[in-house]
Amino acid sequence: MENLAIELFAGKRVLIVEDEYFLADETRRKLEKAGATVIGPVAGVAAALDLVENEELDAAILDVHLEGDLVFPVADELERRNIPFVFATAFDPSVIPGRFTGFALCEKPAELGKIAEALFGQRAGEYH
Repeated sequence: MENLAIELFAGKRVLIVEDEYFLADETRRKLEKAGATVIGPVAGVAAALDLVENEELDAAILDVHLEGDLVFPVADELERRNIPFVFATAFDPSVIPGRFTGFALCEKPAELGKIAEALFGQRAGEYH
Protein backbone atom coordinates (compact mmCIF):
# COMPACT_ATOMS: atom_id res chain seq x y z
CA MET A 1 0.00 0.00 0.00
CA GLU A 2 2.94 2.33 0.71
CA ASN A 3 4.27 1.93 -2.85
CA LEU A 4 0.81 2.74 -4.20
CA ALA A 5 0.79 5.98 -2.18
CA ILE A 6 4.21 6.96 -3.51
CA GLU A 7 3.14 6.31 -7.09
CA LEU A 8 -0.19 8.12 -6.80
CA PHE A 9 1.03 11.16 -4.84
CA ALA A 10 4.28 11.72 -6.79
CA GLY A 11 4.19 15.18 -8.39
CA LYS A 12 0.74 16.08 -6.99
CA ARG A 13 -0.10 19.31 -5.16
CA VAL A 14 -2.14 18.34 -2.11
CA LEU A 15 -3.93 20.68 0.29
CA ILE A 16 -4.04 19.58 3.94
CA VAL A 17 -6.80 21.08 6.08
CA GLU A 18 -6.28 19.86 9.65
CA ASP A 19 -6.43 21.66 13.00
CA GLU A 20 -4.47 19.09 15.00
CA TYR A 21 -0.85 20.14 14.57
CA PHE A 22 0.77 16.74 15.02
CA LEU A 23 -1.58 15.00 12.58
CA ALA A 24 -1.13 17.78 10.04
CA ASP A 25 2.65 17.64 10.36
CA GLU A 26 2.76 13.84 10.14
CA THR A 27 0.58 13.89 7.02
CA ARG A 28 2.73 16.63 5.51
CA ARG A 29 5.93 14.63 6.09
CA LYS A 30 4.41 11.46 4.60
CA LEU A 31 3.12 13.28 1.53
CA GLU A 32 6.46 14.98 0.93
CA LYS A 33 8.22 11.62 1.28
CA ALA A 34 5.83 10.26 -1.37
CA GLY A 35 6.86 13.05 -3.73
CA ALA A 36 3.89 15.39 -3.29
CA THR A 37 4.01 19.15 -2.87
CA VAL A 38 2.03 20.02 0.25
CA ILE A 39 -0.14 23.12 0.25
CA GLY A 40 -0.68 24.18 3.85
CA PRO A 41 -1.39 22.63 6.19
CA VAL A 42 -4.03 25.08 7.36
CA ALA A 43 -6.30 24.80 10.38
CA GLY A 44 -9.34 26.86 9.41
CA VAL A 45 -12.02 27.25 6.78
CA ALA A 46 -11.09 30.81 5.72
CA ALA A 47 -7.41 29.95 5.24
CA ALA A 48 -8.35 26.80 3.31
CA LEU A 49 -10.72 28.70 1.02
CA ASP A 50 -7.97 31.25 0.34
CA LEU A 51 -5.60 28.46 -0.75
CA VAL A 52 -8.27 26.81 -2.90
CA GLU A 53 -8.79 30.17 -4.61
CA ASN A 54 -5.11 31.03 -5.07
CA GLU A 55 -3.18 27.76 -5.45
CA GLU A 56 -3.13 25.11 -8.12
CA LEU A 57 -4.37 21.91 -6.42
CA ASP A 58 -4.57 18.29 -7.50
CA ALA A 59 -6.31 17.03 -4.34
CA ALA A 60 -7.15 17.81 -0.73
CA ILE A 61 -7.34 16.01 2.60
CA LEU A 62 -9.99 17.60 4.82
CA ASP A 63 -10.51 17.22 8.55
CA VAL A 64 -14.25 17.62 9.17
CA HIS A 65 -14.14 19.58 12.44
CA LEU A 66 -11.85 22.64 12.42
CA GLU A 67 -11.53 24.83 15.50
CA GLY A 68 -15.30 24.75 16.05
CA ASP A 69 -16.20 25.05 12.36
CA LEU A 70 -17.10 22.42 9.81
CA VAL A 71 -15.05 22.03 6.63
CA PHE A 72 -18.01 21.70 4.27
CA PRO A 73 -17.68 25.15 2.60
CA VAL A 74 -14.18 24.06 1.52
CA ALA A 75 -15.52 20.74 0.23
CA ASP A 76 -18.22 22.59 -1.72
CA GLU A 77 -15.62 24.81 -3.40
CA LEU A 78 -13.33 21.87 -4.19
CA GLU A 79 -16.27 20.00 -5.71
CA ARG A 80 -17.21 23.06 -7.77
CA ARG A 81 -13.66 23.12 -9.15
CA ASN A 82 -13.58 19.33 -9.75
CA ILE A 83 -10.68 18.85 -7.33
CA PRO A 84 -10.80 15.43 -5.63
CA PHE A 85 -10.84 15.39 -1.85
CA VAL A 86 -11.18 13.00 1.02
CA PHE A 87 -12.66 13.61 4.44
CA ALA A 88 -10.43 12.46 7.28
CA THR A 89 -12.27 12.32 10.58
CA ALA A 90 -12.53 10.47 13.85
CA PHE A 91 -16.24 11.30 14.00
CA ASP A 92 -19.13 9.13 12.89
CA PRO A 93 -19.73 9.20 9.11
CA SER A 94 -23.26 10.44 9.73
CA VAL A 95 -21.87 13.97 10.28
CA ILE A 96 -21.15 14.21 6.53
CA PRO A 97 -24.07 15.90 4.72
CA GLY A 98 -25.90 13.83 2.13
CA ARG A 99 -24.69 16.05 -0.71
CA PHE A 100 -21.24 14.49 -0.23
CA THR A 101 -22.43 10.92 -0.64
CA GLY A 102 -19.92 9.24 -2.89
CA PHE A 103 -16.92 11.10 -1.53
CA ALA A 104 -14.32 9.12 0.36
CA LEU A 105 -14.20 9.13 4.12
CA CYS A 106 -11.12 7.86 5.94
CA GLU A 107 -10.89 7.30 9.65
CA LYS A 108 -8.13 9.25 11.40
CA PRO A 109 -5.34 8.54 11.56
CA ALA A 110 -5.59 7.27 8.00
CA GLU A 111 -2.95 5.33 6.12
CA LEU A 112 -1.51 7.29 3.23
CA GLY A 113 -2.13 4.39 0.86
CA LYS A 114 -5.85 4.42 1.62
CA ILE A 115 -6.00 8.18 1.12
CA ALA A 116 -4.14 7.88 -2.20
CA GLU A 117 -6.49 5.17 -3.38
CA ALA A 118 -9.52 7.24 -2.34
CA LEU A 119 -8.26 10.34 -4.17
CA PHE A 120 -6.72 8.88 -7.29
CA GLY A 121 -7.57 5.18 -7.41
CA GLN A 122 -10.40 3.18 -8.90
CA ARG A 123 -12.48 2.86 -5.74
CA ALA A 124 -12.87 6.48 -4.65
CA GLY A 125 -16.17 7.08 -2.90
CA GLU A 126 -16.00 4.05 -0.64
CA TYR A 127 -15.63 4.19 3.11
CA HIS A 128 -12.08 3.20 4.12
